[in-house]
Amino acid sequence: MGFALRKRGPSSFERAADGSMTLVEHIRELRDRLFRASLAILVGFGVGIWLAGPVRRLLQQPYCSLPNSKDPATGLCNFVQLGPADLFLLNLKIGLWVGLIVAAPVWLYQLWAFIAPGLHRHERRYAYVFTALAAPLFAAGAVLAFFVTSKGLEFLLELSDTDISTTLDITRYISFVTNLILLFGVAFEFPLIVLMLNFVGIASARKLLGWWRIAVFVFFAFSAVVTPTPDPFGMTALAICLCALYFAAVGVAFINDRRKGRGKEIYAGVADDEVSPLNLDSEPVTAGDRVETVAPVAAPEPVAAPKPITRQFDDMT
Repeated sequence: MGFALRKRGPSSFERAADGSMTLVEHIRELRDRLFRASLAILVGFGVGIWLAGPVRRLLQQPYCSLPNSKDPATGLCNFVQLGPADLFLLNLKIGLWVGLIVAAPVWLYQLWAFIAPGLHRHERRYAYVFTALAAPLFAAGAVLAFFVTSKGLEFLLELSDTDISTTLDITRYISFVTNLILLFGVAFEFPLIVLMLNFVGIASARKLLGWWRIAVFVFFAFSAVVTPTPDPFGMTALAICLCALYFAAVGVAFINDRRKGRGKEIYAGVADDEVSPLNLDSEPVTAGDRVETVAPVAAPEPVAAPKPITRQFDDMT
């Protein structure tokens, strides 16, 4: 018994790429992808609630690893909550963060599947590369934030008098650590912006290297403003890491320029304000060849106007 094979029609990705999808179909696709992403985040939120306790204890390590941070009687870190529901709400917030991280492959794919049909092939290839680099860079920034938090808290606690006991609010402390992680993680994404400027042809590697003094100054100023601790250690660590990532991105830009053959153009070695040479040995301008006149075309004969059409009606008496 044979089965008739039907020709498979174009997929939704192909229809969205060639523009054959209607506006209503685009809205329906967006609705479906938002629903799948929300469902994945909801499942990840359930996993995050289950992991909220271990994650909270992990975030407490920069403070709990310091000397004199634990109660001598109980051996526990000196944290308090100012409200009866603060710890419960904090666990919900941590669960949501963990849920977003756990469900990231799903909701990022849904976002990418909706945007990718509008991009060219090389643009999608660049997006794959930048996405693959963004995750480890953000993780490196998070690790540095943990290190800076530990050193910064140690510096701040040493400034307090010995007759004053320090007890931290758990909600404010977790917000302090997570904000620092987010800040350092986003700051470590700056080299991707530098590479993007080079890959799209806006700035060459030599021009990026010529901006290194401005870049170093901006990095140190940015680190001094955004680092929440007043000690110079965190600011210097962030600025040095950003400078190293900037020069690494410039090195990749040099490789990309050599691969694409940039810098070998005819005007590559000419400065922007250099005057181009003029060729003064030009040939004299002579009179052009004479063009014979053409006999005028006779005007057409006028067309006679049509005679009016009259109708005769019988007299009605």
